[in-house]
Amino acid sequence: MAGELIALVTCPGDDGERMARMLVEEELAACVNIVAGVFSVFRWEGEVEAQKEDLLIIKSNRRIWPSLEKRVKELHPYDTPEIICFPIEDGYKPYLDWINSALRQ
Repeated sequence: MAGELIALVTCPGDDGERMARMLVEEELAACVNIVAGVFSVFRWEGEVEAQKEDLLIIKSNRRIWPSLEKRVKELHPYDTPEIICFPIEDGYKPYLDWINSALRQ
């Protein structure tokens, strides 16, 4: 395994598909699932806010992570976007191999 990971990014609904396509085309993500219509409640600048967003579930690996994080920041309309990642501890080996084969070498 090459340190496969899942990254989560929330974004306005109009931006999700554009960002997902660019990340896959640029081989920073093997796959991006878009979960539409997530309703987020959060504190921002001292106020409680609520907003409908899309959730991007991005499959990548640790080697790509710095470039993926940088590119999401460039593409994202928010000043402080949610960009977090979790390691994949285990998974179906052919799928994990596919993730790595779909990323920049």
